[in-house]
Amino acid sequence: MTPADRRITELIDKWLASIDLHLKYVELSDAAYGRSQPWPKHDRPTRWVLEVARQKILELKGQCETRQAMGDGKFAESLELMAFLSNLVGIQHIQRFVPLADPARENTTSTSQTIESPTVIKAPPRARSNGDDTTREMPRLRATQPPPKAAAAPPAPVSRNEQKPAARPSVGAAKTEPLAKALAGDLKGKIVADAVRLLKWGKPWHELAELIGRIADRPGAPEIRKFLRTHKSEIEAKAAKT
Repeated sequence: MTPADRRITELIDKWLASIDLHLKYVELSDAAYGRSQPWPKHDRPTRWVLEVARQKILELKGQCETRQAMGDGKFAESLELMAFLSNLVGIQHIQRFVPLADPARENTTSTSQTIESPTVIKAPPRARSNGDDTTREMPRLRATQPPPKAAAAPPAPVSRNEQKPAARPSVGAAKTEPLAKALAGDLKGKIVADAVRLLKWGKPWHELAELIGRIADRPGAPEIRKFLRTHKSEIEAKAAKT
């Protein structure tokens, strides 16, 4: 065993003893934990952190023993260099670490204590002054009835001599009649000619009514659409000939 192997072995054994003491201190209160060792400033480690640390230390100890059995003296020297560089340049000023617990510096009086229960200080009862009265019930409001509604006036009697106004003809009916008469005359030929011309230009059949309805002196698209459906065969025949 080289001197480096001996130093690393002693350091690992010291770490294991420290972790075992920390696991014993887990059940102490914060005050008892603070008195158990002359601790540096740090955050108190939890049981989970201590168990993980102990597992990793045992793994490192096993690797060191394997390297020592192989006669590898450089492994312990590399560990010492890594520890030196970590303390010198790697580790910053932090408080979340597991401080080294030394059995020789242990305060046995504080470690025998269990978790301290918090002291509850009861406040003395407040003296009631003369102005403090018990809760009073609010006075009930009297129910008010709404004023009676005025009776609605009866409808005026309708005289039998009065006649109902005559029904006004609808706008669609008034427009359809002259359009029907107009389509029967020269307008029929114009619409047929318009449809034939648009079909020759490559326009689809379903767009003819909208396009013809935009031409001056033509009826609306609904009437033209009815007309085109009625004379579809005639229009398609003329469009095919020309």
